[in-house]
Amino acid sequence: MSGPLLLVGGAEWQEGCSFDAEAFEAAGRPEVLVLPTAAAYEHPERAVATATAWFAGFGAKAVGLEVLKRPDAEREDLAAQVAAARFVYLGGGSPLHLRSVLKDSAVWRALVSAWEGGATVAGSSAGAMALTDPMVDPRGGAFTLGLGLVAPLAVVPHYSGWSEEKTRRTMELAPKDVSILAIDERTAAIRDSEGNWRAAGAGRVHVFMNGQERPLTEVKIG
Repeated sequence: MSGPLLLVGGAEWQEGCSFDAEAFEAAGRPEVLVLPTAAAYEHPERAVATATAWFAGFGAKAVGLEVLKRPDAEREDLAAQVAAARFVYLGGGSPLHLRSVLKDSAVWRALVSAWEGGATVAGSSAGAMALTDPMVDPRGGAFTLGLGLVAPLAVVPHYSGWSEEKTRRTMELAPKDVSILAIDERTAAIRDSEGNWRAAGAGRVHVFMNGQERPLTEVKIG
């Protein structure tokens, strides 16, 4: 049975993200492994420092894993750390870079194995976008290939700030029967180990399928 999954709309690791503490407790208070891959060209060390301080605020230890380039993702020692983790968190940045680094890599296979073995996996903004398939292309709101941890599903992060034009384009181009989770910042769509979905955090989660808004409880993945 796969572990819990948190898809966060961005502005991670700050006030309002109460779901992080809940997930940490539910997972048995494990060390949180933070992958700043998506922020490889945006001071990834700052992302790790922010995560470390945030989790320390409620008694959790977070450590960064420098999977920043494709050769990093093929290192067996780094993949082994991911495979052994019980809580893996992918932060924000570039979803396209994140996908190119992790796609079909040793680290990605380790993450999938850990999740399928019951580990908690969280992704925020780019991290949430890339975990799904299809993936919303941040350059214009169309769709491209994602990593596909869960499918058919797509995430629109930072939804309260998503432009009307990009929203219209995304809904028009959405593949048939794909659930689109439009998630506000500091907000999570959470799937538990039994496949049930709920929303948590400071904002809202909107679900669209075939041009219609649906309840989060109706989201299905293969």
